[in-house]
Amino acid sequence: MNTKEYISSGIIESYILGLASPEEAGILECVMKNNAEVKAAFEEAQQTLEDLATSQAVAPPADLKSKIWNKIQQEQTTTTEEVQTAVIRDIPTVRPQENVIPQQDIKPQGKSSWKTYAVAASVLFLISAAGNLFWMNSQSETRAEIAKMQTEKKTQDLAMQKMNQKMDMVSNPDMQMVMLKGVEKHTDSKAMVFWDKKTKQVYLNAESLPKAPEGMQYQLWAIADGKPVSAGMYTEEKDSKIALANIPKAQAFAITLEKEGGSAVPTMENMYVMGGI
Repeated sequence: MNTKEYISSGIIESYILGLASPEEAGILECVMKNNAEVKAAFEEAQQTLEDLATSQAVAPPADLKSKIWNKIQQEQTTTTEEVQTAVIRDIPTVRPQENVIPQQDIKPQGKSSWKTYAVAASVLFLISAAGNLFWMNSQSETRAEIAKMQTEKKTQDLAMQKMNQKMDMVSNPDMQMVMLKGVEKHTDSKAMVFWDKKTKQVYLNAESLPKAPEGMQYQLWAIADGKPVSAGMYTEEKDSKIALANIPKAQAFAITLEKEGGSAVPTMENMYVMGGI
């Protein structure tokens, strides 16, 4: 087995994922000390797998629950103080009279008591209305926060599901991984092809590529006997979980940006990544 065959055997990826046997791990570590090409392939595979994991990471806000309740308590305290201030401000201040009130200005006691009860009832009504408004507002905000948490959890679950699917593919001994590197115009671009050696089905992880412009779509190509063969059109929904095509043989893979729906031949000036097997 030559160096290229050893690199493409999948032993490097198995070692990174902790799936290699102690004997295989020992051999690889020894080879890396004496073979710069194998060591470089190891470092590249390690970085690629780390990038895949990082791109799927969704960190839930750990303090979201405490922030919700703190906000509710803070608003409740503020609203109570505002209501009390409003009530005190609206109650008329009674000042002692220095002069004797004429007999004709004295109002009947019954009517005065009625006004006192009316004021008290109005105050209670205002407090009750303010409390109800505050409660309704708090309930609305709490429901919005809960909906946000549920959405974030759903996003996290989907990301974890995608990561598990990729890990299953990486750990599958029948799956050959082909790293695609950015060409001259797109040196920062990269992608990975998963080629099932038994079924010959091809899967593609291209999340690291720039988002395709409106009306454009990425197309995967297999290079077989020096000729490009279409290996399917890429969409985010298909990423790493739906086979793009069945490719019996290939010596390399490449990705170009084409008009939506694909092209019969690759547009070479729109090539983003390419990698040999």
